[in-house]
Amino acid sequence: MEYKAFFEEEKNIFHIQSNVYFSQCSADKTMSLHELLKITSDAAVEDFRQRGMSREFLKEHGFGILVSRCSFRIHKWPQENQFIEIETWEGKPQALQLMRGYKILDSEKNIMVSGKSSWLLVDINERKILPTKKLTLREPSVLPIDVDSEEPGRISVPEKTELWGTRTIKFSDLDANGHTNNARYAAFIEDTLPCQLQFKKPREFKINFAKEAMLNDTIEIFGALENDMATLAGKIPGSLSFEAQLLY
Repeated sequence: MEYKAFFEEEKNIFHIQSNVYFSQCSADKTMSLHELLKITSDAAVEDFRQRGMSREFLKEHGFGILVSRCSFRIHKWPQENQFIEIETWEGKPQALQLMRGYKILDSEKNIMVSGKSSWLLVDINERKILPTKKLTLREPSVLPIDVDSEEPGRISVPEKTELWGTRTIKFSDLDANGHTNNARYAAFIEDTLPCQLQFKKPREFKINFAKEAMLNDTIEIFGALENDMATLAGKIPGSLSFEAQLLY
């Protein structure tokens, strides 16, 4: 089968067709959680690149765009050797966050995954967050994001948590920005979940990024189970790194 990547200009939707490969799946032969984060964030970056706003181009203009929050509803987990089509598009930006929508479809256009994410516009020289109106390199979308998922919002971590595990950041965790790639945090979560949840796939997943973990940082991952929900907080010395919530 021939796979395509294309931009649907009339709807401002970027499409990537692909196969779910063996290496993208966990032991149950369905796509891993960290792979879900990886392919959706890569689709967002490629959408911008296809429209002339590559990471290098943005950097030349003093900008960086960093993922802040993600929220996904999994209607059916993609499986090994299954055809999928990822759709992503920009929504109407908020004052301090760029908004984005996602769908993952099967070969018959059934929705398998739907989601939303928010991204921060930053001044890479002064390392500060900028209002989204400063990004004048393209015409911003005026359309709302209409997908079946929760908003990427605040995560409430219970007061009582337990240390579920630790993770020291290694070279292979880093991306081209020099800090831990956002998809790696989902891998850390998968590795520290209680055994009874590691083969149980969530139907909802939310993650919020607070401060990037750098090479040789050690993240302490605290968690709590409440009925059918797991909530986690990853902490590096002196700061919160990420928060996540999985609903089963």
